[in-house]
Amino acid sequence: MEKFVVSAIKYRPLSFASVVGQATIGATLKNAIQRGHLSHAYLFCGPRGVGKTTCARIFAKTINCLNPDADMEACGKCESCRSFSEGRSYCIHELDAASNNSVDDIRTLVEQVRIPPQVGKYSVYIIDEVHMLSPAAFNAFLKTLEEPPSYAIFILATTEKHKIIPTILSRCQIYDFNRITVDDTVAHLKNIARQEGVTCEPDALNIIARKADGAMRDALSIFDRVVSFCGNSVTYSAVIDDLNVLDYDYYFKLTDALLAHNYVESYMIFDEILKKGFDAQHFVSGLSSHFRDILVCKDVKTISLLEVGQVIAERYRQQAAVCSVDFLFEALNITNKCEMDYKISNNQRLLVELTLLNLSYIGTEKKNEPAEHNGQAAIKSAPAEHSVINKKPETAVPIPEVPKSISLKNMLPEVKEAKTENSVSRIAEEKSFDEEKLIREWRSFAENIQSKLPRLSSRLLEHTPKLVAENLIQYPVISEQHRMQMEERADSLVKHLKETLSSSIVVEWVVKAADTGDSEKTRLYTLQDKINHITSENSAIAGIIKDLDLDYR
Repeated sequence: MEKFVVSAIKYRPLSFASVVGQATIGATLKNAIQRGHLSHAYLFCGPRGVGKTTCARIFAKTINCLNPDADMEACGKCESCRSFSEGRSYCIHELDAASNNSVDDIRTLVEQVRIPPQVGKYSVYIIDEVHMLSPAAFNAFLKTLEEPPSYAIFILATTEKHKIIPTILSRCQIYDFNRITVDDTVAHLKNIARQEGVTCEPDALNIIARKADGAMRDALSIFDRVVSFCGNSVTYSAVIDDLNVLDYDYYFKLTDALLAHNYVESYMIFDEILKKGFDAQHFVSGLSSHFRDILVCKDVKTISLLEVGQVIAERYRQQAAVCSVDFLFEALNITNKCEMDYKISNNQRLLVELTLLNLSYIGTEKKNEPAEHNGQAAIKSAPAEHSVINKKPETAVPIPEVPKSISLKNMLPEVKEAKTENSVSRIAEEKSFDEEKLIREWRSFAENIQSKLPRLSSRLLEHTPKLVAENLIQYPVISEQHRMQMEERADSLVKHLKETLSSSIVVEWVVKAADTGDSEKTRLYTLQDKINHITSENSAIAGIIKDLDLDYR
């Protein structure tokens, strides 16, 4: 029996053109080779399985190729290319930083860099998972990375760029690899399936691509597993069984039940899903994604965001035609809230069932008659096929008529008149205060806050407020800064005066210049004034400030 080789190794790209989903990076690297603009250090970063190490090997092979073609692809026939393909090249070195992350490992690498290449122009050092290096190893690597020999090129690869220290990042040309799209993954899997003689349904390959989540290596591993399960005929049903993927059909049937306001059917579908071993949180997350996919099908501009096969896409378009945008918005809000509350819920199944119940009642709210007309409590409308109100029982139980509610507004008009009279008298009382009462309330407030806000209290007691007009109070302050501070901090005072005197009171903080005779008392002392006063009283302090060159600013 011929030895089996996994697809991820068997179909590993050997040229830039065969790398899936990274055409821009491939074109940039080929242009750099053609123009001779090669950097001494590169950093390839991105998710797993998107071709970082593969591109590093192709790049190292191409720059050492003795006869590259016009498109800057390695010929594959020269001695350098053959030695690389056979794993005996002394020009290309690979290091796994996950297991060689110490200072001693980097020192060994630095010693190896001193040896020039035997075949080819460059010695290329590919360091995979470089973020695993220790801080000390990074520091030991800095000098060599910044000024390597002319023949040495470093290619660093990582999935976690944020873990690499900035001094390393600044010395590298950084290339960010993208996740591989579902369409590109499906196209590549179709090509491999054709070479392997395997027939695959398009929707089955789409499930594999979505399960891989943008990683081609994962997609190829899943493909090998599915082929082992299905043989040479890969079907959609077999793939979802093998990968334990929740079928789209469940979500379509559930949405139909929710649109029909049939919560019983939605409960039965959810129970069937749980019996098949699926996690309830995974179900809710999938339901949110399903509503999102229906929403993007509502407009031709967003339908390209739908990453499913043609058969499934047609079902989405059909269901989108019967779903309103309002229903989808509210459904997404409900499912999103369920996802957030799921982990903290003590009864998670009940939480999901309540979510389904809320979803089934979207759009069923009816305008009930006002309660004062019939005296009966408003009953939320239930689905027609499950509502006991719509059924005709054999013996109807008579419901006693509830008398209409009594209007106190009509029976007690004197209450309204009394309230109006009291309001008028209260307003009149609010306006009847004099300056003596104002000063009394002002000082009472200032004294009450003395323990909590001593500075504000002292400022309020420093002068006497003046009642300059009806409900207009003025209080002097010594500067514009004080005025702004009082406007910000004296809200509680104004509130107190409005409650005790009049609700229409206005307090103005008026900036007034200090009297000439009292200028020393009211003047604000600066920090320089205070230092001058202290040093004039004690010459030793002045000497200390001078000797120690102290800065008091």
